[in-house]
Formats: sequence, structure tokens, C-alpha cells
Amino acid sequence: MPTNPHVVVPSRSGAKPPTTAPVTEQRYLLPLALVTGLFFLWAIGVNLNDILIPHLKAAFGLTDFRSSLIQTAFFGGYFLAALPAGWVMEKLGYKRGIVAGLLICAIGALLFIPAASVRVYGLFLFGLFVMACGQSFLEVAANPYVTILGPPESAERRLNIAQSFNAVGAFITPILGSRFILARAPHLVSGSVTTPAQLLSFRAAEARTVELPYLGITLIFLAVAVLITFSKLPEVRVAPSECDGSGEERKNFWGILEYRFFVTGVVALFFYVGAQIGVASFVIRLVEHVTPGTSDVVAANYLKLHLFGFMLGRFAGSAIMKRIPPSNLLAGFAGGSVMCAAMILFGSGAFPVWGIVVLGFFHSIMFPTIFALSLKGLGPYTKIGSSLLVMAIIGGAICPAIMGLISDATNIQRAFAVPLACYFVVIYFALSKNRLTGGVVG
Repeated sequence: MPTNPHVVVPSRSGAKPPTTAPVTEQRYLLPLALVTGLFFLWAIGVNLNDILIPHLKAAFGLTDFRSSLIQTAFFGGYFLAALPAGWVMEKLGYKRGIVAGLLICAIGALLFIPAASVRVYGLFLFGLFVMACGQSFLEVAANPYVTILGPPESAERRLNIAQSFNAVGAFITPILGSRFILARAPHLVSGSVTTPAQLLSFRAAEARTVELPYLGITLIFLAVAVLITFSKLPEVRVAPSECDGSGEERKNFWGILEYRFFVTGVVALFFYVGAQIGVASFVIRLVEHVTPGTSDVVAANYLKLHLFGFMLGRFAGSAIMKRIPPSNLLAGFAGGSVMCAAMILFGSGAFPVWGIVVLGFFHSIMFPTIFALSLKGLGPYTKIGSSLLVMAIIGGAICPAIMGLISDATNIQRAFAVPLACYFVVIYFALSKNRLTGGVVG
């Protein structure tokens, strides 16, 4: 284990210090800054998918369901890698686990170059799967690491602040994706493609536009891996109150299921991520549906506005959380999401478009707040808990696929019934806090 100062996992205690406690201590500022940079970085992988869906749909002539498999492959990687990532963190520590995750991300991004060259959709999906496995390592490490780099009473605020930089990356990524992928791609003009050979040439050109952006992403992951390798990150140790007399942690895998609020949090995170990814995946498709004749490039502007609201909400939510308890704020934002989803589902004209734009603001605080609230008080189960919460991200693989099936059978607007239902699960989690946080079952 590293010889750096050790961070202590907060124990489960009944006392609650004042909410005016500092966000973190001076000695943890540099490690917190380095790890916060990872939140910005993995936003690239997640949010570029929203550009890839309409782009590869055109490149391969896909249905909405088949194009949604981009999210299925990506979040399937998150799901399958989460428990191995937790094991790596247990055996090697957070620092080595983070470096391993960055290297796996680089391999996945690099696979886009041969995928574009041979123009095989399955190879694109495999590259996304590998990249997501690496990002799963980063999520398993970074989210709990941020919550314990400072006072436990400000854990939710600290994670929201760190996730705010993820939101900055989420906002910037579609702008770059639109500029370097959508704008550079050839566009099909009615009557310009009259033979199978011309169609094949058009689709090959569409596929090749991702090569340069993903080569750049590969180099960024490698550069950050080198930076983390030569940095000093404090390792995490369990508080003595969570150990037996010999200093060994008292835990087994199944023991975490006794924490009722944690289990409810895993379910809530599954449905929230499903809603968030489902909505972002089909912003462009929805705009094109309700405003016929809109191009991909113009429709992508609404995705940028959606993610700008997401970024704004992260910073605003972190500030508001000084005054309003995190669970109450979560319930309010989930309620706002219900209203926006209803606008999309039942509205006409400009209402669905502006509903989906504003929805980004209300999505903003949900992931970090659910994550931090669920981990609170887990003690030696923190790393296992983080793995299980990251596994809940599989909701991002399932809900977009369901939305794609509904869209193919009816239309994309009706598919927004799926995220509408998901928000009610988040409201239940937020309102259940006082009832379920009395400790473990029994």
C-alpha cells in the first residue's frame, strides 16, 4: 500500500454536524482536484454517444432500436466491469485502479480507427464496450473517493461539485462532436445517391469521420494515465470502528444488502440513469420528429442546450444544497423532471422541444446525490457499494433500447413515457430517506 497519508472512511454514527462544515480539508485539495479532472474526462466517452447514435444510424442505415445498441454496448461494459473494478480497488488501491481504467479507455477509443476502416458496426460496438469497461473503473474509484476526501456531512455537496465538471465535459462534448463528426460528415441530398455503389461510398465516408476525434481521445486518456501515475494520491483505509480486534474489516458481500436505503438507492440509480441516457440519446431524433425538415446539425443545437442546462443545474444545485437537505432537493428536481417529461409526451408544437431542453437542468443533481446518499454510512462496504451502484448504470443500456422499440412501433415522442415512469422511482427514493436510514435491517 502507498505510504501517503490515509483517508478514513466515515463510520456510521447518529450525530449529524452542522451543514456549514467546509467542503474538504486543505490537505485533500490537490488529490480532489486531480480526481475531479477524471469526471470531466469520462464525460467525453458518455456524451459523445449522443452524437454517434444519429451519425452511425446514417452510416449504417440503422433503425432506432439498432442505433440504441450503442448505449446498450456502452453501459453493458459499465455493468460487467463494475465488480472486477471493485476487486482491483481492494487489491491494488485507488491509484492503480484509476490508471488501469484510463489505459482500458485508451484501448477502446483506439478500436474506432480499425472499425471505421473496415466499416463494421459490431466493431464500433466492441470499441465502445471496452471503453466503457475502463470508465467503469474510473467511476468505481472516483465517486466514493470524492465523498470521503473531507467531512462526511458535506459529502453530497462535494460529489455534486466534482460532478459539475463532468457536466462541463457533457456540455462541451456535443459541441466538439457536432464540429468534428456531424459537420465533417457528408450529407445525403435527395436524388444525389442513385446507385448502390454511391450509397456504399456515402456510408463509408460517414464512418471515417470518427477516426481523428477518437485518436485524439486515445491520446488524452494516455496523457492523463501518465499524470496520475506520477502523482501522489492518498489511499483509503477503513475507520477502526469498522474493524474487528485484529484490525481486519468486518464484511462480506451479502452483508451490504442489509442496508435498506442503499438497496433502494441502487434501484433509483438504475432508473435515473436509464432516463438520463434515454432522453439524451433521442434529443436529436425528437427535435427532428416534432419539427420536420430539421437537419442533424441544427437538431444537435438543442442537445447542446439540454446539456448546458445540465451543467448549470450541477453548479446551482451544489450551491442550493448549502440551504436545502440533499434528499429534499432531489425530490424537487425529480418532480420538475416529471413535468418536463409530461410536456414532451403530451405537448405539441414547441412544448416538447423546450421540455427536453429544460429537462437537462432537472437531471443535473440526480446522479451524484443518489450516489452519495446511498454510500453514506456504509463504512467497510464503501468499495463494494460503489461497484454495485456503478452496476446500476446498466439502466442506461436498457431504457434507450426500450425507447427505441417503442419509437419503431409508434413514434419517438411516445417513447418518452419510459423516462417519465423512471422519475417516480427517484421521487420514492428521495422521500423514503427518513424512513429507511435507520441503519441496517433488524
